[in-house]
Amino acid sequence: MTTGGGTDETADGLRHSGAALRSLQPERIGVRLAGRRIEFVDWGFYAPEPWRNFPHVHSCYELCYAYAGHGTFRVAGTEHPIGPGELFLARPGDVHDIAATDDDPMGIVFWSWAVLHDSPGGDRTGAAAGPLPATAAEDDHAAAELIAAFTTGDNRIATAANGPLPRILLLLAREAADPGPGSTEMIGSLASALVLATARALTDPPARHPTRQPTTTPGGPTVTTMIRYLHDNYHRPVRIQEVAAQVHLSERHAARLFRKSAGCTMHTYLTRYRLEAAAQLLSDPTHRTTPIAAI
Repeated sequence: MTTGGGTDETADGLRHSGAALRSLQPERIGVRLAGRRIEFVDWGFYAPEPWRNFPHVHSCYELCYAYAGHGTFRVAGTEHPIGPGELFLARPGDVHDIAATDDDPMGIVFWSWAVLHDSPGGDRTGAAAGPLPATAAEDDHAAAELIAAFTTGDNRIATAANGPLPRILLLLAREAADPGPGSTEMIGSLASALVLATARALTDPPARHPTRQPTTTPGGPTVTTMIRYLHDNYHRPVRIQEVAAQVHLSERHAARLFRKSAGCTMHTYLTRYRLEAAAQLLSDPTHRTTPIAAI
């Protein structure tokens, strides 16, 4: 069963656990997405009871999600009625104020962030990493377009009840209330998902649904699986037979498909990869005392 604020479970969960988001305040959460760094500035929660604030501005993006009740959002001189399940945004410099109604007061969770330019490469890491795979590069480009559309657009209100945003907020609140092992990483991942879900909700449909071009790499996922197996097992003897078994092909078919896609044999690819890995170990200060023969 659903309500205007998403599923009953999600709306009730935010009603009872949303206040825990306030504890994220000192965390100074930041995420990197598509060449931008998003720094979270504030987190907050209002219970569904009569309340209001007064006209003010922010230097960052302030986002509010109504999980219950009704109210009004006045921005740029226009008053907008807000109901459960709606997301609304005050952009930097927007003069705005919010008020809950008296008869069915609105409850909200809110958060704000600043969008900064990041250094090229973001936070991608990886040993012996080459260019991004086609699908990853497309995703990165699509995310860049999405964030750019969010920062340059003029949408301020969207319906978000049936998307992932309420569930992400609830997961963040529960993790904040009861941190588990790896909580910092969990919160960081959820914060990234929150940025994307928010930008999708407030971005016009053409940018929200980027068209993924089909990969033109011969072999596609099959060759990707073979390459991943070679990367995972480069430190031990690898036979074509076992690589072919991973993709349920004959040795001859697997070898032919791999060569067509990678432009070299499996043996040549594996040798190059091992040399790249060895070169990285040789340049790593922590392996200065490791004998070259061992590397």
